[in-house]
Amino acid sequence: MAVYTKISDSDLHHFLADYDVGRLTSYRGIAEGVQNTNYLIHTDKDQFILTLYEKLVDEKDLPFFLGLMEHLATHDISCPLPVHDKNGRVLRELGGRPAVMVTFLDGFSVSKPQRRHCADLGTALAKMHLAGADFSLQRPNTLSLDGWRQLSGKIMEKMSSRYWTWEGANIDSGIIMRIILDELEYLRNRWPADLPTGIIHADLFPDNVFFLNDQLSGLIDFYFACNDFLAYDLAICLNAWCFETDASYNVTRGSALMNSYQKARPLEQAELNALPLLARGAALRFLLTRIYDWINTPEDALVTRHDPSEYLRKLRFHQQIKSASEYGFEK
Repeated sequence: MAVYTKISDSDLHHFLADYDVGRLTSYRGIAEGVQNTNYLIHTDKDQFILTLYEKLVDEKDLPFFLGLMEHLATHDISCPLPVHDKNGRVLRELGGRPAVMVTFLDGFSVSKPQRRHCADLGTALAKMHLAGADFSLQRPNTLSLDGWRQLSGKIMEKMSSRYWTWEGANIDSGIIMRIILDELEYLRNRWPADLPTGIIHADLFPDNVFFLNDQLSGLIDFYFACNDFLAYDLAICLNAWCFETDASYNVTRGSALMNSYQKARPLEQAELNALPLLARGAALRFLLTRIYDWINTPEDALVTRHDPSEYLRKLRFHQQIKSASEYGFEK
């Protein structure tokens, strides 16, 4: 989430008049995330999230995202629900952008996940995968092999100097691009072709999972959701939840995540065999998107940029892994 598009009081009042959500009492921009503009809306009836979809989101994908949230909610997956206006519409326009209001999900994200949080996440992820099995719409993963190659080309075009500054450190961009291109070639020649597929979240970082009274209360931000290998979603979560701040892997968290997932949806042997490769792909995906966001985010945008070098360190870790047991999986 972020704020790129500013809205005026009068435009927001006019927009909300078409909804039966009560009288606007306050609103504020949300800085977390990087893709869309988001506001927290307070009315005298409830709280809502207003999302304005920026240019990175293809408007034709919105029925998939919004339909998926409604589908999952009917299958006992706690997630935000799109709010229909008085004419039954979900997708509107505000500030020159496609706009949607969704219900507010109560809870907080955890900044320092513990074993119990990872165990709850594993169960919720598996249940989400099972719930998505009969969702009728499909969307290919635009941030898989072909998307990574396109992103690397765009990054190379934008390089304006030999060094990038990340978190106060000068990084040799030429060395980074060589690592990226070598990894792309390695993955292209080995990427799996026949693993169980279905609906994946594809961005289930700690800030997209809420807890309340130390229990998982729901999942948010489905705007990268797509059809892909289910085990790839698990690999993304290993990257996002199971590393310490110094990029060392926490096998206790990894074990809790994987084994809780396994209890709800048993993994096939082919998925386990492919997990180190999928984890490398997930690390490369977030390394690329973080670099791209770092060099393309407008200076005046209310947005929290993430340090790309974190995923360079994680990629190097995964390159040494040979089996799922090293991540903490127990047979």
